[in-house]
Amino acid sequence: MIQYQEQKFDLKGLNGISDAQLEVHFKLYAGYVTNTNTVNAQLAELEAGGKMGTPTWAELKRRAGWEYNGKILHEQYFGNLTRSPAALDDNSALGRKVAECFGSVDAWKKNMTSTATMRGIGWVICYQDPTNGHLTNHWITEHEMGHPAGFRPIVVLDMWEHAFMVDYKPAEKAKYVEAFFSNVDWKACEKRLG
Repeated sequence: MIQYQEQKFDLKGLNGISDAQLEVHFKLYAGYVTNTNTVNAQLAELEAGGKMGTPTWAELKRRAGWEYNGKILHEQYFGNLTRSPAALDDNSALGRKVAECFGSVDAWKKNMTSTATMRGIGWVICYQDPTNGHLTNHWITEHEMGHPAGFRPIVVLDMWEHAFMVDYKPAEKAKYVEAFFSNVDWKACEKRLG
């Protein structure tokens, strides 16, 4: 059985996202890694004991999506941040794709920010449709629900309160989103394009 390892992200010194905030967030992420491994081990034990289809097995099977996506989305979120950010280059592959799909980088950022500052908790993800390459911004409330099947996450923004409550009040989501944008590793996001 595969055991997932917690990834390490060297993000100390980000703009507007404190090291204390990151430490809280990294601990939460570590819990998703641990829980993914625990759920997988419990499922394997039940399956080895011939208990597939039981209520316990079914609930663990349902829980697996939450834990896996909690792990993966945090890895993508931390993976698209950098301590040495640069502006999104309008002439880069990502800059051109964003402008093609939204009219301009500014229009895309406004759409993503408006999505991120809606009421609620969840994720805001700029996805690429693999069938036509088009980019769209989506609000995802639960880790395992609402993702467009097969779409590639390009830019991942965590809008759960644990991502910003050390640094910002709930009413200051827009400040957190601006801090996020000031730390995005556009090259990492561009590598996710298909």
